[in-house]
This record gives sequence, structure tokens and C-alpha cells, in this order.
Amino acid sequence: MPHRLLRAVALVMVAAATPSCQSATEHDLARLKLPEGFTAGVYSADVPGARSLALGARGTVFVGSRDAGNVYALRDTDGDGHADHRHLLIEGSPDSPNGVAFLDGDLYVAFTDRIARLPAIESRLDDPPAPQTVVRLPRYDHHGWRYLAAGPDGALYVGLGAPCNVCERYGEIWRIDPDNGEHTVIARGVRNTVGFDWSPQTGTLWFTDNGRDMLGDNRPPDELNRLTGERTHFGFPYCHGGDIPDPEYGSPDACARYVPPVQRLGPHVAALGMRFYDGDAFPADYRGDILIAEHGSWNRSERIGYRLMRVDPEAALAGTGDAYRPFVTGWLTDSGEIWGRPVDVLVLPSGALLVSDDYRGAVYHIDYGPPG
Repeated sequence: MPHRLLRAVALVMVAAATPSCQSATEHDLARLKLPEGFTAGVYSADVPGARSLALGARGTVFVGSRDAGNVYALRDTDGDGHADHRHLLIEGSPDSPNGVAFLDGDLYVAFTDRIARLPAIESRLDDPPAPQTVVRLPRYDHHGWRYLAAGPDGALYVGLGAPCNVCERYGEIWRIDPDNGEHTVIARGVRNTVGFDWSPQTGTLWFTDNGRDMLGDNRPPDELNRLTGERTHFGFPYCHGGDIPDPEYGSPDACARYVPPVQRLGPHVAALGMRFYDGDAFPADYRGDILIAEHGSWNRSERIGYRLMRVDPEAALAGTGDAYRPFVTGWLTDSGEIWGRPVDVLVLPSGALLVSDDYRGAVYHIDYGPPG
């Protein structure tokens, strides 16, 4: 497909099939298992490859993709929890425009080899500007799709996953000045983070990290980490999960040298997008919790993941056993059928939660109403 960066399409949302799967419908979502009082609906069923999510100042939801090569803008103009307009800002890029971030009126997109800016984007959804390169990134295909976020300090943050299953000298998080493109490495030893957010209470950066493959079904765990500034290396490739020395690169005492995860997640669950829940729509005990999208395993004899999980950060820091528990399940059926793969989560100003699904090409809307 040719690389068409400037074609924009605004249209009323309709369900549309993608080549790899059927479109999401309200009926499909009846399979989800939600806590009492929660409901799930389809925010948009026409977002092929939907992955990273970002929110604009005027309520526009921006969606990046990996294989589809598209960046979308979704608008819910009547506030009913369903997007009624879709704008195609970037189409068919071969460079995986996965990460999206909104900062000071501009949309930033992380491609495999660069981060680019689309200025004043919310006033130009029907006629998007050409992306302007801010900084070049080292290009590689394995783990080459980037997660991008705007930090509370006005900087951009991007994850650079290792171009391998396990290898040395790779795996970082960069802080980037959006004005001049200069970058600082703020974390090392991070195999592949595809989701991070900042604590509303402390301002510290928390991030998910995908564990290495080929150590068996149950090793190592994926990780939830916290960057405190005290130490900046999280162990890859020498130590996994805080206590598993790598058989090739590690040593018996390797794990003592690096920052362990705050919370060990499921093995091979592919923990991707995460957000602190800071809304008011969910019950009060959800506020301040971390919601994580687990994309699901591909290399395990029995599948795991395909769900949203909930982490109580205070309990995780204290090491209590109930810090990590299911929130929404059902994208993987009891018989092992996969019908959806959650990728990212985004808290709306209303307090509702959006969830992207690249398998179904959809974005879902999860809300809460007290049981009647």
C-alpha cells in the first residue's frame, strides 16, 4: 500500500470488517465478565489495528496503529459513549505509527524511526498537516513499534524496546524535549515497555515491561515497574522478574544489582497499556489504582492474559498478595477461543474508560452505574 500521509476522511461511524477478523459488536461484548454495575459498549468499531490511545484538549481521542499504519481521530460529539465521527490523519504508513501523545495542542506520533509532530491538530482534523520530524530514533523491526506519552513536566517519553528476545546494550526509556528533540535516557534494562503513566499522588513514572521468551510457560513474569530516580537499570538482559538470572547473560548474584519490579504480573501475558484511574465514575476504591491491558500470550501451551487487570499500587509496594487482580475478562473464552486482544486504556473526563483492541479493530467504552 502506498504511503499516504495526508488523506483525511470524516464519516459517521459504522461497523466495518477488517481482513483479519470480524468487527466488534455490542453482542460480542456480552461475553465480557465485568464487576457488578459495570457496562461495556462499542465506542468505535471502525479502527483497524487500534493500539495506543491519547486524549486531546477538546475531547478528541487519537488512536495509533502498528500493522495498519494508520492514525485516527475519534469524536463523540453528543457524549453518548459512541464516537460519531472518525478522521483518518495518517494512512498506510509502513513505519508503524503506534505511539500517540497530545501536548500543547499538537499531536505527536512515534514511528519506528522517528517522532513527528502534527501541529494544532484539533482545529485541522479535516485537513491534517504533514508530520514534522522532531527526533530520529534507531530503526529496527523487532520490538520496533514505540509507545509514546506526554509527561506532566511537558516532555515526551518514548520506550525503545530491545530488537531481540534477549541481548545486551538495548532496552531504554527516553525523555525528549519537544522543542529541540534532545533526549535523555532515564531508564535502562527495560526489555520492551508499551505502556506507562505517572502517579497522580507522587508524580513518579510507572511502566509495564514484557518478559523474555523461551524460558518455559511460567517464567519469567511480565513486570510493573516504578522509576524513582534512585537507580535506573531494571535488569534486562541479566535478570528477569527481579529474581531470575538469565541463563546466558546472568550470574548467580545478578539480580542483586538491579531494580526489581514493584509487581510481578502473569508470565507472558503481554502487559501493554496502563493508566492510573483518576476519574470519578467508578466506585471510590478504584481511584488511584492502575488498570493494565494484557494483550495475551502467543508462546505458552495454555493461553493467558486477554484481559484488563487492576493493581493497587500501595498494596504492590507493601508486597501484599492481593495487589494484582482481574478487572475485565472474557476476550479469551473458557474453551480457549480468542475473540479480542486489549492493547491500551484511557480514562475519559467523564470517568469512563476506553480500551483499544487491535484484533477486532475496535475501541470499547467501559462505564459504571450503581446496580438498580
